[in-house]
Amino acid sequence: MSVEPPSSDRPTGPPSGPLSGPSQPPSGPPSQPPSGGGTPEPGGPGPRHPWWRSAPRIAAITAVVVAAVIVAVALSRGDGDGGTGQSGEVFLQAADKPGPDPFTDSTANDSSAPPATPSPPTGSTSSNELRGVDGGAPGLYGGTRNTSACDVEKQVDYLRSAPDKNKAFASVARVDAADVPAYLRSLTPVQLRLDTRVTNHGYVDGAATSYQAVLQAGTAVLVDDRGEPRVRCACGNPLTQPVAQQGTLKRTGDSWPSYRSSDVVVVTPSQTIINVFVIYDAAGDEWVARHRGDDGDKDRKTHRPAKPTPSVSASTPTTPTTAETSTPETATSEPTTSEPPTTEPETPDTSTPPPPPEEDTTTTSQSAPTETAPPSPEL
Repeated sequence: MSVEPPSSDRPTGPPSGPLSGPSQPPSGPPSQPPSGGGTPEPGGPGPRHPWWRSAPRIAAITAVVVAAVIVAVALSRGDGDGGTGQSGEVFLQAADKPGPDPFTDSTANDSSAPPATPSPPTGSTSSNELRGVDGGAPGLYGGTRNTSACDVEKQVDYLRSAPDKNKAFASVARVDAADVPAYLRSLTPVQLRLDTRVTNHGYVDGAATSYQAVLQAGTAVLVDDRGEPRVRCACGNPLTQPVAQQGTLKRTGDSWPSYRSSDVVVVTPSQTIINVFVIYDAAGDEWVARHRGDDGDKDRKTHRPAKPTPSVSASTPTTPTTAETSTPETATSEPTTSEPPTTEPETPDTSTPPPPPEEDTTTTSQSAPTETAPPSPEL
C-alpha cells in the first residue's frame, strides 16, 4: 500500500481518519506538551500556543507596565521642589534666622544694623525688576567699630571638619576645596543696610542647592573685593548674584515690618578693587574705615562721606555671568538720596573744616583707582 506524502498545508500524521494522538506543529512543540486540550477536535483549529507567546498580549502587558512606571515617577516627584529654585519664587530671610538647608551653624556676631532707606524709584517698576547699587558705595554696609560681623575662623573650622560640605561650598565659590580657608579670610565681614536680593545656596544630600532670596537689612555677610555678598554668616551659605524669575513672584519664608519689595536692591560689583570699606556704625554714631579682609582690628574713624546713602538705578537680574559684568550706577541713576537713620551724624557745616579723623586716618575712597582690577571671581 503506497502512502502519498503529506501536503505542505496539513500537519504530519495519518493520511485519513481521526487523529489518535497529539499533533505536532511544523516548527516543533514547546519543551512540554500543553496541559489539557492539547488534542484538537477533528476538523477544528490547530493546537493552542502558550499565552506568553501571543504578541498582542505581550504588547498590552508592556503598555500597562510602562504606564504604571510613569505614574509612579510623577507621584514621587510631586508638584514642587521644596522652595529651592522654583520659577518665580523668592525666599525672604530674616537677619537672625538660619533659613533652610544651612551649610554650618551661625557664625554671625551681630545682626542688628539699622536699615538705610534707598531713594525712591523714578517711574513704575515691575515686581521682577530690582534696583542696582554699586558694591563700592560708601554707606552701603554697616557694622560696629573694631568688631567683626562674622567669626571667619569659626566658619573655616566648620567647613574643615565637614569635607563634603567644604567641597560643595568650594564648587559654588569656584575655588579648590583646599583654598576655601584662604578664600574666606580674603572676604570682609560687614552688615547689610538694605534688603538685598541674592542667590542663596543651601546644602542637601551632599550637594549645594540654590534658591532666590531677599536678605533682610542687618544680615551679617562676608563681601569680596568688589563689594558683592559672598557668604551669609547666619548659615554659612555661599552667595552669588541673583537671577531672573519668570512670571509673578511668589514670596515665601519670613517677613519683617519694614519690608517693601520696591526697596529691595541687588549689589553690582565695583569696577575697581575696594581697599577700604566706609561703613556706618549706628551703635557709635560714627563712620568707620574698614580694610579689605580685616576683621575690624584695624578699624579707624573717618569723615562722613559726601553721599553716605547709596543711590540706586533700575536693574533686572539676568544670569550670574551677566550680572557680574554689569557696570555700577550711571549718570541716569537717581541723584538724590535719603539720609541714613536719624542716629547718623548730621551733615557738617561747610563753613568750618571737619575735625581730623582719629589717629590721623585719611578718608579713603572705597575703590582704589590706582590698582588694576583683576577679573572678579565668578561664583
